[in-house]
Amino acid sequence: MKPLLALLALTSFSSIAFAAEHNTLTDAEKSAGWKLLFDGKDASAHWRGYKKDSLPAEWVAEDGALVRKGGGDIITKEKYESFELTIDWKISEGGNSGIMLKVLETEHPPYWTGPEAQIQDNVKGTDPQKAGWMYQLYAADKDATKPVGEWNTFILKCQKTPKGTYACEHWMNGEKYVSYEIGSDDWKAKLAKSKFATWEGFGTADAGHICLQDHGNLVWFRNIKIRELKPLE
Repeated sequence: MKPLLALLALTSFSSIAFAAEHNTLTDAEKSAGWKLLFDGKDASAHWRGYKKDSLPAEWVAEDGALVRKGGGDIITKEKYESFELTIDWKISEGGNSGIMLKVLETEHPPYWTGPEAQIQDNVKGTDPQKAGWMYQLYAADKDATKPVGEWNTFILKCQKTPKGTYACEHWMNGEKYVSYEIGSDDWKAKLAKSKFATWEGFGTADAGHICLQDHGNLVWFRNIKIRELKPLE
């Protein structure tokens, strides 16, 4: 493991105890800098539609979950540079969605600038990119996802390095999936061979929005928590 990614792993979320009650923060979480992005009842305080002023009505709160029933992609109102995000999701049969980071609002869709962690039903989904992978760039060698209808916990960690790159990790249900550095030589080599090669601004933002994708399928989210991190030294 590269030194910077090894350092990132030492501070991984897996050692943190989270609240037992959904969509809440413990005192310890608050002290550790965690912020709740959905209280189980209303997501409009922290989310809005992509290039919109408010949260689309089709993103609704039901039984403590934020449910996508249409309305297009949504983004956090704030931008994040170095951060750790934890989010629970479950997907409909054959369904697809995604979580993007470092999204900028341009004339293009959010995935034009924001690299995407895939969400899908790995059994009946049709996309060769599996849940938890960094779309088209970094694939996991395991599948720790749970069956359709069950909740998965996904963690995305992204931290600026002294080189100006961003050391990132994906975790799924407590298992580490992938590590990579946005902006590294390895990232650039993979990017050059991908469909994103000619997409101006892809993965280049320092700070950007977190985006939840409307891919046309029913998807649920809960326990959406984020904390800002200091850059790696």
